Amino acid sequence: MILLISGAFKYSEAQKKAIEGMGYSIVDMPQEKDELPVDATSIDAVICNGLFLHHKIADFTNLQFIQLTSAGLDRVPLDYINSHNIKLYNARGVYSIPMAEWTMLRILERYKFLEHFNDSQKTREWNKLRTLRELNGEKVAIIGAGNVGSEIARRLSAFGTKITGYDLRESNIPYFDEVRLISRFKEDVPDFDIIILTAPLTNQTRNMIDAMALESMKDNAMIVNVSRGGLIDEDALAYTLREHPQMSAALDVFNVEPLPKKSALWDLDNVKLSPHNSFVSNKNQNRLFDVIYNNLLNHAQ
Repeated sequence: MILLISGAFKYSEAQKKAIEGMGYSIVDMPQEKDELPVDATSIDAVICNGLFLHHKIADFTNLQFIQLTSAGLDRVPLDYINSHNIKLYNARGVYSIPMAEWTMLRILERYKFLEHFNDSQKTREWNKLRTLRELNGEKVAIIGAGNVGSEIARRLSAFGTKITGYDLRESNIPYFDEVRLISRFKEDVPDFDIIILTAPLTNQTRNMIDAMALESMKDNAMIVNVSRGGLIDEDALAYTLREHPQMSAALDVFNVEPLPKKSALWDLDNVKLSPHNSFVSNKNQNRLFDVIYNNLLNHAQ
């Protein structure tokens, strides 16, 4: 089987040999936007991230297997893949731990006003602060009760928070006090101190944090987005945060990436931005290769 591997994942020579040992003939493609190194019709399997944003999947007439290096499925044509019985795998669980740790960092940074103490240290000033907040007892909504949401819930539960998950079905999941239907979220918005977005971008979740939802939030509510920028109406968010300076947001993902320099989000003191970086970890490579290897092995058998 001919396996096209893109530069979305860096393989060691030992890892390549392990893949070839399963019967795959590897074809390298460093940049996914470049011309294909072989005819698309000869390719049986691919490991990629955004390959099909640059190449028509219909040209891959013998394609049987797709392994994504990302957790999201919004960069591949799902309808085509399903209708042509192509096996599709994502990087489920690979990035959940670093994303959960990043989320905790941002929440604690806000609740404990770390910026104040960092600034005071730089100026050698002994400035106590009496407005620190406590996580214990806070009400948290996690939109998306999958792997990432569950890892976040596990960590937040240790702080004594009350955690409500929102997903496609009601269920009992460890570390969540309750998991409700995602369709209920907007009526529940005023209840929460912290709202965390981990759900995939779909027609149902696109712009779910819109002007109406934002206006319903508590004046000191916090929003954390580690999923996809499209879950939030960014213009409405910028307006609401200007009008409600006690509210805050920690954003790692955006509608357009890199975030345009003209975006109003850059200038808001109550926004913390990062360049789609929350998933990064020194342990991801091993986790991701384990996922890739096991899925390729199952496919080869």
